[in-house]
Amino acid sequence: MRKGITTLLFLLVALTLVNAQVTQNATHLVPTGKGWGVESQDPGSDSLLQVITGNGINYHGGPVMHGQQNVYFIWYGNWTNGSHASDSQTSVNLLSALFSSTGLNGSPYYRINTTYGDNSANVSGNVVLINSTTDNYSQGTRLSDSKVKSIVSSAISSARLPKDANALYFVLTSSDVSESSGFCTQYCGWHTHATISGSDIKYAFIGNPDRCPSACEAQTTSPNGDSGADGMASVMTHEAEETVTDPDLNAWYDSSGAEDADKCAWKFGPTSKASNGAKYNQTLAGYHWLIQMEWENSRGGGCDQVLGGTFYTN
Repeated sequence: MRKGITTLLFLLVALTLVNAQVTQNATHLVPTGKGWGVESQDPGSDSLLQVITGNGINYHGGPVMHGQQNVYFIWYGNWTNGSHASDSQTSVNLLSALFSSTGLNGSPYYRINTTYGDNSANVSGNVVLINSTTDNYSQGTRLSDSKVKSIVSSAISSARLPKDANALYFVLTSSDVSESSGFCTQYCGWHTHATISGSDIKYAFIGNPDRCPSACEAQTTSPNGDSGADGMASVMTHEAEETVTDPDLNAWYDSSGAEDADKCAWKFGPTSKASNGAKYNQTLAGYHWLIQMEWENSRGGGCDQVLGGTFYTN
């Protein structure tokens, strides 16, 4: 996922990416998990349209995730006393609360996912954090996509986290960690899947946006007084939605390769104001959050804040 950037440099980068998408054959663009589409290697992949059509997003035959979506956190780097205030236990507590049983789980917001399914069943709308672990810079402070996979593989092979094919593993990096494939310049987070320990494991990279607030934070004064964690919350919900509806990058996306959350990237709808002046649009687990909307696959399709709610364009 990417955010419109206030700086001229990043705006030029974003426009370049948009132009690259426009010049490709939109009929067969498929998602990368990073917020843009690429040319499909299978020109016939769109022939599997089934389940539901006509809502601005289509089904391409792959599986969705059924039942409760389990979540595991890998706190990578320094989450105790790092270089920014958000590199702290406060952030750990906030994001753990968001993915607790009283947070996103079964909420009217996360139940937007129930409008997506495959030939077996629809998504449940239930998501719960099961366990967390830490990783003290095992792959250094400059990660590549392959190193992110290694972090997940190590957590599973060492039994610090269980092997769970019906789960999403988040690699959450402190603000001193970079990702060489485009964190802060082309995306704020991404999701993918890979065969790890013999199973199809779904995982996501989420960097601390305090590393690049103008690129990955919607506001620097945040509802919980922790702009890094609050910025991560919006990116994490975005990637969780895309993972549950498109875990293997072959289920739900539109003709440009945009997944359900990509279609509403950096759109929040109406907001309220917290006591510190920060904007928010969701209240979950006893906290206020400013979280991007998701595309609802019904009623013609649109971005909304809750299942069955009003569609908004910004």
